[in-house]
Amino acid sequence: MRIGMRLLLGYFLIVAIAAWFVLSIFLQEVKPGVRRATEGTLIDTATLLAEFAKADMLAGNAQNGQLAQAFSRLNQHSFKANISGITKSKNEYRVYLTDKKGIVLFDSSGTATGEDYSRWNDVWLTLQGKYGARSTPVNANNPESTVMYVAAPVRDGQNIIGVLSVGKPNSAMDPVIRRSERRILWAGVALLGIALLIGLGFVLWINRAIGKLVRYADSVTTEHPLPLPKPGSSELRKLALALESMRLKLEGKTYIEQYVHALTHELKSPMAAIRGAAEILREGPPPEIVEKFSANILQQNLRMQQLVDNLLRQAKLESRVEIMAQSINLPALFSSLCDSREVVARSKQISLRIDKNVPEELAVEGDPALLEQAVGNLLDNALDFTPPAGEVVLSVEQHIGQITILVSDTGSGIPDYAKERVFERFYSLPRSNGQKSSGLGLAFVHEVARLHRGTITLENRPEGGVQARLALPEK
Repeated sequence: MRIGMRLLLGYFLIVAIAAWFVLSIFLQEVKPGVRRATEGTLIDTATLLAEFAKADMLAGNAQNGQLAQAFSRLNQHSFKANISGITKSKNEYRVYLTDKKGIVLFDSSGTATGEDYSRWNDVWLTLQGKYGARSTPVNANNPESTVMYVAAPVRDGQNIIGVLSVGKPNSAMDPVIRRSERRILWAGVALLGIALLIGLGFVLWINRAIGKLVRYADSVTTEHPLPLPKPGSSELRKLALALESMRLKLEGKTYIEQYVHALTHELKSPMAAIRGAAEILREGPPPEIVEKFSANILQQNLRMQQLVDNLLRQAKLESRVEIMAQSINLPALFSSLCDSREVVARSKQISLRIDKNVPEELAVEGDPALLEQAVGNLLDNALDFTPPAGEVVLSVEQHIGQITILVSDTGSGIPDYAKERVFERFYSLPRSNGQKSSGLGLAFVHEVARLHRGTITLENRPEGGVQARLALPEK
């Protein structure tokens, strides 16, 4: 399982457990909370009605007094109230009044007048001067039929002369409780959804940052490595810097190993030739032999010197990360390159020319010296592999945002086995004159293309020969 999915599951599990814990507490407190609020309302109502009942009891007219008449009129009138979506259409209070012995003097429901209620907690405790309340089911077989009663004493001075009890069915509070529970559950679901979205966004951010680091690490071994990413987290930034440091160290080690191996391989041939010539010269050969092998030693020494110089130039170029770009006029560059190689082209009986369709004002942004040397290397390769009576042409192609320099020849083309290796350092194909190059010319062109944010490709032409394409960003 991916690390992002693990983080998301762990985060969501923590949020879900916390939400379940909080919601369970809320749901457990909804019903008792509503009933406590209702009980507070009942005691206030009972205390208020007890003051009205006092006058009726003192007048000896509890059954037909002001309290009884008020409830009689209340039952004759209908009403309808919408309380936050809960419809109320009838009075749900039941009120009864007892004397100081607990005998019911008045009952708003008209069912308990004359009965002894002294055994009920609300009446019994209130007559003792305590807080009296009870919750009793109307139907013993239905626990949901309970009615909550709260009583208040009817006092004459300091004496308790009766008890007024107000009752309300607990079922009347069910719509409020259910609505509150439903809202809490919906809020919980919304909380989990928001938490999941936040967690998903966090995981996507983590995956995106890690993905950048993975792509960067994967690109290290490719031809065009990606730039070091900049993740937002300080920890990921440290990881990116650690990867960059490791990459630089590995590249430096590999770079040195490759150059030492290549230099050793390339120096073997001239050193063996010098050693062989030196051994022959130690034997005191005739002057003409001495002259021949001395010239061979000087030639091989020159070859070694050129190899070392080319290698240093290549290493210096590969260590650069940017160039000082300026405008370069391509027709002028082509003219200069052709003039410098005109003698070589004539000696080989090769036609070297510039395509007439190259615009006179066409220019690119780049390093003049590097670009001149790169195109010069392509021209030298074309001249080396083109037979007498052949042709080498310099031309350009223009596309949106890009200019491509073309060097086309009519030579033998690139063998299939060499197509994937022509840009490798020290890899070279035999020339028509039998000489072997350093194998650094095309590698140099490849690095120049990289520094100019361009590309270099070689492809065989259908009509014969090779076409080199150096694509550069337009000025």
